Amino acid sequence: MRLAHHPQPRPAALPPLAEVLAVTRVVAIPARTRFRGVSVREAAILDAPRGASEFSPFPEYGDAEAAAWLAAALDFGWHEQPAILRDRIEVNATVPAVAAEEVPAILARFPGCRTAKVKVAERGQTLADDVTRVRAVREALGGDARVRIDANGGWTVEEAVAALRALAEFDLDYAEQPCAGVDELVEVRRRLGARPEDGPGTAHAQSDALLQAGAVRIAADESVRKASDPLAVARAGAADLLVVKAQPLGGIRRALGIVAEAGLPVIVSSALDTSAGIAMGLHLAAALPDGALDGACGLGTAALLDGDVTADPLVPQGGGIAMRRPTLDPEALRRHAASPERAAWWRDRITRCYARLVGAAH
Repeated sequence: MRLAHHPQPRPAALPPLAEVLAVTRVVAIPARTRFRGVSVREAAILDAPRGASEFSPFPEYGDAEAAAWLAAALDFGWHEQPAILRDRIEVNATVPAVAAEEVPAILARFPGCRTAKVKVAERGQTLADDVTRVRAVREALGGDARVRIDANGGWTVEEAVAALRALAEFDLDYAEQPCAGVDELVEVRRRLGARPEDGPGTAHAQSDALLQAGAVRIAADESVRKASDPLAVARAGAADLLVVKAQPLGGIRRALGIVAEAGLPVIVSSALDTSAGIAMGLHLAAALPDGALDGACGLGTAALLDGDVTADPLVPQGGGIAMRRPTLDPEALRRHAASPERAAWWRDRITRCYARLVGAAH
């Protein structure tokens, strides 16, 4: 694959640390349904000069990785952003690894959405659980909807190939991060493109035919946002499209540069953000050049939280979300305020990550 050469933008000037800490409010918002092990979402919300911003790398992430999230939050809160090309973003429903009977209630939180991304490969669950859940989503949405799956790197190559064969009957739009490594993604794509050794009429042969006819694609998420080289996945031919997130990639400008370099279609997603973080993702999706977006974006996840930082959350209506920046609600910030100990932990984390950004600038 020939990659375009677009220089990465220079980082914007950092606001003073004291100013950042002065406008920081730390929240802890319960999830309506446990989501990838998260039952309470913590986030540092910045009441910044250009509007609400968010710093919310998950607690287990180290400072080196979290610093990119802080760069994104500061850039979005203190600096002018690239121009937008669209005023509304279509979004997908996100279905956690719930039992099949819970699927209709989850989908009801995403009114009008005709695309769903289903979490699979949950620790402690089986492939049979995944098949049952995906079947429930397909039956609820109908044959003309798009259904995607996201394994968060939870399968080996062999498990991924077996799972995609088992799920082929549901006409998947794509499989997101079926395996953790770039080389593994390459191998999954190779195996799914090859003819099976089984004879005609076997289950494997039939499901491979379905995969090829339905053009099931491989999407990369963690292999982009958690990689030291986010373009490695494109150079290796390991994915058909990329899932990009503004916070982990260091902000909207840097994400746009990565998309231009990679030359692959993209979906913009969130990391279970509050509406302050969702606004950043919406701006990224709205600023992408025409033709870059490959369908509904994973930016409806504020609907999975039992609360928000605004009185008017950025949640799906009619299958999409209109472009806007939420106004922080003091009462919501008070109601969901984290404990003093957790607030101090997040402020210390901001201070450490800020020092890394200062060091990188010199």
